[in-house]
Amino acid sequence: MTPIDQIMQTSAVIPVLVIDDAATARPLAQALVAGGLKVLEVTLRTGAAMEAIAEMKKVPGAIVGAGTVVNETQARDVIDAGVEFIVSPGLTERLARPILDAGVAYLPGTATAGDIMRGLDLGLTHFKFFPAETSGGLKALKALAAPFYQCRFCPTGGITEASAPDWLGFKPVLCVGGSWVTGGTMAEVEAKARAASALRG
Repeated sequence: MTPIDQIMQTSAVIPVLVIDDAATARPLAQALVAGGLKVLEVTLRTGAAMEAIAEMKKVPGAIVGAGTVVNETQARDVIDAGVEFIVSPGLTERLARPILDAGVAYLPGTATAGDIMRGLDLGLTHFKFFPAETSGGLKALKALAAPFYQCRFCPTGGITEASAPDWLGFKPVLCVGGSWVTGGTMAEVEAKARAASALRG
């Protein structure tokens, strides 16, 4: 299994994918990977998500994970499906434990000092900061990151192509999550992915 820090440093942007039609999954993954974004988060917000994960896993170079995982049943289902990482909007020990026990890379959502401390108690140091913009933005994350100097973050929620460079310029931020790269034709998606993959410089 690939460690979460390595996954977070693979691409500057992790596309957050809400897929309604599994038939679009493989072409979308191919376009994103061709553009340099190899880490793909398929959210479990639609009935097509599990099939989409299976299709995207067929794309060479794709690192496919599941997002919006909120309970143990979902966690076990996506682990069985062979995802390489799991993202959740929040953090509870009950959800985290089976993921950690399975050895799957895990990126839980945090928005407060208490969330981060709960994660540290579980041995975690890498977190999603979510929802990033409505939780106080970069100013809030800088305040949180100061006492938790050992932690690294992937801000997600309200991040745009315009704001991503500011977030990525903050050292504890290894990558950002965003959906702006996923719209349009496959050629447009590839072009957006190429631009996003260059944001880290």
